[in-house]
Amino acid sequence: MLQLVAEQPQSESADADPYCRQALAPYAQPRLRRTLFDILTGPVAYLALWPVMVLALDISYWLTLAITIPAAGFLLRTFILFHDCTHGSLFDQRWANRWFGRFFALLVLHPFAAWRHSHAVHHGAAGDIDRRGTGDVMTMTVREYRDASPKDRAIYRAFRNPFVMFILGPIWSLVIQPRIPSKSQSKAQRNSVWLTNLALFVVIGAACLLIGWQEYLLIQGPMVLIAGAMGVWLFFVQHQFEDVYWESSEDWSYTEAALQGSSYLKLPKVLQFFTGSIGLHHVHHLSVRVPNYNLQAAHDNLDVFADVPILSIAESLRCSRLKLIDDSSGRLLTWREVRAVAPAATKRPASSPAS
Repeated sequence: MLQLVAEQPQSESADADPYCRQALAPYAQPRLRRTLFDILTGPVAYLALWPVMVLALDISYWLTLAITIPAAGFLLRTFILFHDCTHGSLFDQRWANRWFGRFFALLVLHPFAAWRHSHAVHHGAAGDIDRRGTGDVMTMTVREYRDASPKDRAIYRAFRNPFVMFILGPIWSLVIQPRIPSKSQSKAQRNSVWLTNLALFVVIGAACLLIGWQEYLLIQGPMVLIAGAMGVWLFFVQHQFEDVYWESSEDWSYTEAALQGSSYLKLPKVLQFFTGSIGLHHVHHLSVRVPNYNLQAAHDNLDVFADVPILSIAESLRCSRLKLIDDSSGRLLTWREVRAVAPAATKRPASSPAS
């Protein structure tokens, strides 16, 4: 399979344009009262709905399923707070970001330290075509796909299938993959995985003893699928749109990658609330220190964001058709466009060795 290069995360302060850093500085200030509101309308609301859903099981499972929809929204919102804590942007104090982040990590089923590292690598390499592979969506170029073995092509096509990515993907990315430490992780990151697994075993075991394992799965399962599908879709469209920024390492720019390689997904206010304004991804990539509740104000007030890529919900849904990176232009192409511009990509040359 295609081997992609992962490097250590780069420093935002070292790579971002000084003017942009200075302009965003006022927005990179957490406000305790606003942060507490986020917690009340995220993890607290999510946990408060659990006994309601348990009681609803005695009335009707359909009623329970109806409640899992807003509960999944609060779970997704909790993930955004977890995400902000990994960037150190939800609180002024490092210890508060670390310990609240670890608590949120148990709710969203992710190891805090391990995810923080892989996500930092993603921020330090987003849009760099030579440094794909850690914390992002696997994306081949046309040439890489052409040179891949039939088996690897089949795996890649299956992976990029919308059903696999948005229905099966959440099960893998939320439930299975975070439980498995990798050899490339540091000892601290592997410990993060094992300690999170142990804590989840205790918490979930206690919940199953309290309400029953079947009841737990009947409630948790739909929430994970709904929140997970939304989360995977958000993460996908943030860096997978037609004219997204892709450059080689020697030409790559942190600022350009943030402004042209991260989408502004315009959502209705209710969806923006549940997604923690993460659709304003261009602001977040330019400065990870801006907490979720300041992203909109930064976008509205700064001229640097005047020409960023904007996606509607309808346009974002069409992004799932994009499959491969054009080696010459850096554009993402559909399978039909790949066949039109590079017919050889549909047939592997007989002389090409398998990767």
